[in-house]
Amino acid sequence: MFDVDAFVVDLIGCLDDPEPRRAAKAVMDEVMATPDAVADALAPTVGGLQLLHHTPELTVINIVWPPHMRLMPHDHRMWALIGIYAGIEDNQFYRRDAADGLDERTQRRLEVGDVTLLGSETIHAVTNPVSRLTGGLHVYGGDFVNHPRSQWGPGDTIERPYDMADVNRQFREANVAAGLAAGGPS
Repeated sequence: MFDVDAFVVDLIGCLDDPEPRRAAKAVMDEVMATPDAVADALAPTVGGLQLLHHTPELTVINIVWPPHMRLMPHDHRMWALIGIYAGIEDNQFYRRDAADGLDERTQRRLEVGDVTLLGSETIHAVTNPVSRLTGGLHVYGGDFVNHPRSQWGPGDTIERPYDMADVNRQFREANVAAGLAAGGPS
């Protein structure tokens, strides 16, 4: 059985490790060895962001992607860790180009049980390519909620400050488009 509180405590303990992101990955790898237990414990019914832990040093979010939702390119400016417990998450990675735009680089599909570590310079867009919810535990090595970062879109790919209200609006719209309630994860 997956215990959210124990997971968070284990992640907080990783902050004392000389390599906190690698220690956190080991914790996530262990949790994602039984993704069905995570899915059963969290049991999402709609898309959204559910804040599980938030301090200046560490943020843990249960992110549930509505069917076919795409979130515009964005950065984190801190290391991040993703573990998928339901569905599929497609990541499109970018690099800044010489004209202050973005060049598409690589793609990575994350499926149930997959864990990936992202560096602090990563810029990516996320898509749920399937007709069901995709759930993932996302861990950030800092204050994901308040730390300044960038987004490119929605719409044109001009860099602008990351806007959590805009992101929440995109989740609401994707829930409505999928015929789901407009709230966040239950």
